[in-house]
Amino acid sequence: MERLDAGSKSDLIDLTEMGIIARKVYFNLDNQTLTQQTLDLGQGKLNDLGALCVTTGKFTGRSPKDKFIVKDSITAHTIDWGDVNLPISEKVFHNLYTKMKAFLQGKDIWVRHCFAGADKNYRINVTVINTTPWANLFCNNLFISPSEEELSSFEKEWIILQVPEFLADPAVDGTRSGNFTILNFTEKVILIGGSAYTGEMKKGIFSVLNFILPHQYNILPMHCSANEGKDGDVSLFFGLSGTGKTTLSADANRCLIGDDEHGWAEGSVFNFEGGCYAKVVDLSAEKEPEIYGAIRPGALLENVVFFENSNVVDFSNTSITENTRVAYPIDYIPNAKVPSLGGNPKNIFFLTCDAFGILPPIAKLTKAQAMYHFISGYTAKVAGTEVGVTEPQTTFSACFGRVFLPLHPTQYAELLGEKLEKHPDVNVWLVNTGWTGGKYGVGKRMNLKYTRAMINAAMRGDLDNVEYVAHEVFGVLKPQSCPGVPAEVLNPRNTWDDKEEYDKQAIELAKLFVNNFKQYEQHANEEILSAAPKTTL
Repeated sequence: MERLDAGSKSDLIDLTEMGIIARKVYFNLDNQTLTQQTLDLGQGKLNDLGALCVTTGKFTGRSPKDKFIVKDSITAHTIDWGDVNLPISEKVFHNLYTKMKAFLQGKDIWVRHCFAGADKNYRINVTVINTTPWANLFCNNLFISPSEEELSSFEKEWIILQVPEFLADPAVDGTRSGNFTILNFTEKVILIGGSAYTGEMKKGIFSVLNFILPHQYNILPMHCSANEGKDGDVSLFFGLSGTGKTTLSADANRCLIGDDEHGWAEGSVFNFEGGCYAKVVDLSAEKEPEIYGAIRPGALLENVVFFENSNVVDFSNTSITENTRVAYPIDYIPNAKVPSLGGNPKNIFFLTCDAFGILPPIAKLTKAQAMYHFISGYTAKVAGTEVGVTEPQTTFSACFGRVFLPLHPTQYAELLGEKLEKHPDVNVWLVNTGWTGGKYGVGKRMNLKYTRAMINAAMRGDLDNVEYVAHEVFGVLKPQSCPGVPAEVLNPRNTWDDKEEYDKQAIELAKLFVNNFKQYEQHANEEILSAAPKTTL
């Protein structure tokens, strides 16, 4: 086995002891080398800005129905088993692990040592083994790179073995299909076969941290973005797709801590990652200059299409997938904070795109309401976005990231409650970036200028001493004044011509919340249950 890299003899010994006998092993290569190797292998092309462009093949997104967790003594009674967390046996795992290692014999592999977690007290060591240089480049961008000193003393802990060329045989191997992702918390191994979609590696480690941090350290893992003001005040932004999480957390006057995954330890909000994995559909330098500026040498663009007879990306072209993305190191963002951590948050924003036009554009939440809305994770799909959608459709994703939660959602919500109890000065806000003056098709989308004004006012403390009125149905507290925002906008009922129709729609939305929450009632405490909206007026 030949070593061509910055690895040590012990690295090769570790691989041999694991049962991996490859032809050539490339350790910890830099982005320039990995990019060139990808080009030499004919696996990618450069665009006009110097970024590497690749296609991920059959899979251009995660395959949640093919993600499994090994059910063993560690997980049997801790994991929230169900349609999100699917069990698989130790026997199936070991059989596939053995087959995958044998599959690598005589092949070239790329190995990288990295960290997940910017707070050194809680980070985990991750060793990634890939069969393509560009997948290894992705990991160099998305995970945290060790210093030379840290690399020299790096100890293997978690392993990601990503072999897209290896397909399982469901009839023999016990999987649902040829592709699979399997997490083993006892062996500390993630197996990924049959899929080259790089996001499986990123979200695999996110799932690992979503189990380890609360279970072992009482730390709250969060699917959110985070930024920090000049005075060191930290803000968190939770929100599902289409709510404005990326847009609203990107602020030239504040440092970006991270755009997607964080932990909240005592006195520390820290990024899990060392980079960003941003959507690029319809990207332009005018709309999102930070992301556009990060598309340069060292960045990895996935599943994009060039304009004909050129190497210029047509970001509006979704012929391969809607899920076109770019992976880049966080220091490609001009105002990124490195290392990516700050203190306890001062403000937490739950972003929702309410297509029913019911929720206030900004509202302050009590601790109980914060836990209730955290578990609910509400937003709405609007008519015209999907075939067959003619009325707004509610979407609930617990903790704004249900598919990545190994534990029951109420455990994360209670952990949030503990943090808020300990830090009563933390403000939690519900922000509606959706519709006002009527539901979708009648009203209009909330003015982004007003949303930014409200968020900035909250962060400056301008909403600390204003008058608040409780919402008639949801009970959340509506500020009655806000700099730069007309007073009538702050009270959604006042923006509707038909006030009775507003009341009717508010009750309908409340019923959807209550109906969704039934699946969590058994595990939720009385405090959380007390924050449910009214279903009658």
